[in-house]
Amino acid sequence: MNESEFERLVRLNPVNAAMLERLPDLGVQQVHLVAGALFGTVWNVQSGQPPEAQIRDYDVFYWDDDPSYEAEDAVIRRAEVLFGDLKVTVEIRNQARVHLWFNGKFGQDRPPLKSVREGIDQFLVECTCVGIDAFGDVYAPYGLDDLAAGILRPNPHNHTPGLCGAKIADYQRRWPWLQAAGSVQIS
Repeated sequence: MNESEFERLVRLNPVNAAMLERLPDLGVQQVHLVAGALFGTVWNVQSGQPPEAQIRDYDVFYWDDDPSYEAEDAVIRRAEVLFGDLKVTVEIRNQARVHLWFNGKFGQDRPPLKSVREGIDQFLVECTCVGIDAFGDVYAPYGLDDLAAGILRPNPHNHTPGLCGAKIADYQRRWPWLQAAGSVQIS
């Protein structure tokens, strides 16, 4: 799968298409639609399911040098207005502040990130490290071949490998044809 085919498949999900059109209006730096909204849509299409099936939420990453909760909350409120008519859960996260809350949520420390793309680089499973920015540029640091083939490899650049097995098991519950590769403990 090449980038244009990936983007074509992603846009078959009408929520993705609308969000990608509106991302520039969020008014933040380095803004990307990321993760499950993208790879889940591709796997749904490949599985013969509706493109928006099994998408739990739509993740938007951005960058703001102000890592305060108040600054992120202001962006979240803008996003509620911008995307509210889509009737889906949208998760907005300033990647400059992930290290401040990650331990409290997952019980593991995470080093500070330097960019949105560095956050994408560190998703638990390599083929899920995907994003599309406000200009329509696809970012897939590990390529798109494993995503197209449904091969789930643990990401050696992730700082919380203990969470990988549960994530892979979740993906396989939703898309049973996916195959785990590499060494990972699936619970």
